[in-house]
Amino acid sequence: MKALLIIDMLNDFIKPDGVLYCGKKAEEIIPEIIKLKNEFKEKNFPIIYLCDAHELQDEEFSSFPPHCIKGTKGAEIINELSPEEGDFIIYKTRFSGFYKTDLETLLKKLNIKELYLTGVCTSICIMDTAADAFYRGFKIKIPVKAVADFDEEFHKFALKRLEKIYKAELIY
Repeated sequence: MKALLIIDMLNDFIKPDGVLYCGKKAEEIIPEIIKLKNEFKEKNFPIIYLCDAHELQDEEFSSFPPHCIKGTKGAEIINELSPEEGDFIIYKTRFSGFYKTDLETLLKKLNIKELYLTGVCTSICIMDTAADAFYRGFKIKIPVKAVADFDEEFHKFALKRLEKIYKAELIY
């Protein structure tokens, strides 16, 4: 069975007034993620949101400005991709959706073998989540029109690395 992971499609990353706005490219992936979400829903495959949710004094803020603070508008999933009944939401404090979360437990419970990774940023949260998925034996698929990065060079490098190192199938 397969699942769709929607990673960090949050106001602070996707909206122009967000603290870590990822640019127009991030906004442009919204329709593709909506399309995939609808396809997965039709087939009763799980939709799992992975969402940054930081405390005010998070260690990550030594590398990035404070963003996606729990309880703020910036930490909310964008309206266009609002979760629906039956969708899962997992809050994370690091780049990988597996780090100190219940993601692996949920995937095993749902008998998931294949993960479709969508969202932002290709070179950070997508790649780190894919790495941890690879180490755990999951098949990884990356719908290329459904991932984006604030840095186009990093995005291209990440796609190459995902394919070569983590055996991700890039779907064009």
